[in-house]
Amino acid sequence: MSALQDALTDYLELRHNLGYKLADAGRLLPRFVAWLEETEQASITIQNALTWCQLPEVPSESVVWSARMTAVRGFARYLSGIDQNTQVPPTGLLPSRQRWRAPFVFTAEDIAALMSQADTSLDPRLPAATYTTLIGLLATTGLRIGEAIRLTRMDVDLVGSSLLIRESKFGKTRHVPVEASTVAALRRYARQRDRFHPKPATNSFFVTITGKTLLYPVVQKTFRGLCVDAGIGVGVAKRPHLHAFRHTFAVMTLVGWYQNGVDVDAHLPYLSTYLGHRDPRFTYWYLSAAPELLALAADRLQQRNDGRAQS
Repeated sequence: MSALQDALTDYLELRHNLGYKLADAGRLLPRFVAWLEETEQASITIQNALTWCQLPEVPSESVVWSARMTAVRGFARYLSGIDQNTQVPPTGLLPSRQRWRAPFVFTAEDIAALMSQADTSLDPRLPAATYTTLIGLLATTGLRIGEAIRLTRMDVDLVGSSLLIRESKFGKTRHVPVEASTVAALRRYARQRDRFHPKPATNSFFVTITGKTLLYPVVQKTFRGLCVDAGIGVGVAKRPHLHAFRHTFAVMTLVGWYQNGVDVDAHLPYLSTYLGHRDPRFTYWYLSAAPELLALAADRLQQRNDGRAQS
């Protein structure tokens, strides 16, 4: 392999060991290095980075160019410590054109409707129970969909009322306590699952009608169908997706804290740990996710300032 290819292999391995998934970098950077070699360029420069990132033309609203540049910039930073000819492209050269939209937040009625739709429209032999229970679990715990799909039977402690989330995002493992009603639903599902599959072919907690592990693309397609059939998300700018359960859990938790007079700043690290965030600052993002949260936060700040003025 060439020096650039060797350096890329080392870079991707380093990032992977630090817990990064490398979805974009692992896909884009080998293409970039191949292009550099085809055009006989031995080092990364600002100009060749710009040239490659803008090949080929893309629609004006696309974020492809900026995603490419983000991947290249990270690799260039790494190479700059090895190759003095490397130039690190500054931020802002290819800004993202994507406009931020507030995440979709389910109402309690939405979640009940989705579970009811799954129960009535999916195969009653097992898929109905699988998706009803999965939706309920996502709504009550804020798990990432990948974390829920990867749960094994050993990870679900129905006696200790907790879930073991193994090496999730950034390689973090955590215990997630669950409420008694959630435990009861998981226990009911486990009994029904075991009746259909007394000799399991997999140790996955949630399984398909054939007893296999759930696949994300299939779960996503089924979820979208349930939303359409239940009339959820009709006419909204940002359609609901599976990650919206996580947004909803975080937002509703924060709203409840504000309404009950909880010291949100002091308790936010607990929510961050529960959700598996790498840093509490990522949890603060949810404060801007719903108008009611902003209003509650502003009201709390006003009360605090009024108290200081009176003291």
